[in-house]
Amino acid sequence: MEKISINELKNLLESNKIDEQLIEQMKLDERKGVQQLLRRYEKQKLKEKGLEKNFTQMMRYENACYENGRQYIAGMDEAGRGPLAGPVVAAAVILPQGFKLLGLNDSKQLSESMRNDFFEIIKSQAVSYGISIIDNTKIDEVNIYEATKLAMVDAVEQLNPSPDHVLVDAVRLDGLPCPTQAIVKGDQQSVSIAAASILAKVTRDNLMKQLHKKYPLYGFESNMGYGTKHHMTMLEEHGISPYHRKSFAPVRNTAK
Repeated sequence: MEKISINELKNLLESNKIDEQLIEQMKLDERKGVQQLLRRYEKQKLKEKGLEKNFTQMMRYENACYENGRQYIAGMDEAGRGPLAGPVVAAAVILPQGFKLLGLNDSKQLSESMRNDFFEIIKSQAVSYGISIIDNTKIDEVNIYEATKLAMVDAVEQLNPSPDHVLVDAVRLDGLPCPTQAIVKGDQQSVSIAAASILAKVTRDNLMKQLHKKYPLYGFESNMGYGTKHHMTMLEEHGISPYHRKSFAPVRNTAK
């Protein structure tokens, strides 16, 4: 055991090239560096075990559909119902059976870098996905709730193959050619909805960063159109941009 350096052990642990025999030998090794590596390894394994358990729990709706003979299960979610500016974005995604992405959860609970990484993984591994963007003009015309439903229906209609069943975060949708199931806090309860949540949020965040370049006064890059103190101050001082939602009271009341 003494012949294996701490650096070599670290590399073995990081590359996951380790077995139970080596772990037992490490437990008997009195070097502080080895014991630190062992504690770090065991902590990581506990974390992975928790993530595995959570992922399995979040697959229960999809698995119930698979057991009922449904093959293509779509998750659907939106981003941007509450902001004062910018579009509302909806995403729908069909994940392959056997899909696994530990740590997948409600997009708002993940770091930006993790969301961006998951965004690329989900797009590359999805059977199909659709993303729909409804701008602020249409939101003002039909109201945010109806605009959200329009975006969701459009996102589902982009899917090919068409889904056998749609899991959606909280919103009840009518008129789709397959059964739908509204799940409260669905982005924390379903893997497919969580994946759609990431597609929708990353897409919208990127759009708001582009709007920030056109209208930097309002801080869209950081507030994503929400009514932060800075955002409201800029509305009071400079009026609205072409991307503000005029039907929303805080905008309507400060419009110039």
